[in-house]
Amino acid sequence: MQPEPDLDAGYFSDEASTFGDRVAAGRRALGIDQERLSRKLGIKLKTLRAWEEDASEPRANKLQMLAGVLNVSIIWLLTGEGEGVDDPWEREEQEGLESCAAEVGEILSDLRILRTAHTGLADRMARLEKKLSKLLKKIG
Repeated sequence: MQPEPDLDAGYFSDEASTFGDRVAAGRRALGIDQERLSRKLGIKLKTLRAWEEDASEPRANKLQMLAGVLNVSIIWLLTGEGEGVDDPWEREEQEGLESCAAEVGEILSDLRILRTAHTGLADRMARLEKKLSKLLKKIG
């Protein structure tokens, strides 16, 4: 027999929802479908579906990217505590702002993806510069 969930812990707590539930809720809060989120993350659609169905979980780097795209904290994705999406019952009260919030969330997630990509490219450029510098020292 399973223990009763702690209703005071919150709708998205570990007792009330799973990692996959929180991923799906974050995606829905942005107003995007699974296909679009999988493209934003650079993963296969079946991978995202497996996450939402709790058949698998992302590696640390994809978890960090997922949190950024969904505009939630990693801790919230893992435990339901901290910065996440609103309880769906509370969200109903804000329906008029939903489309605007979804657009703002989408813009923020796109900016985070660009920032992550920029950081990755900067790191790669630094490694190449170091390699080139070593080669130049050997030549000269």
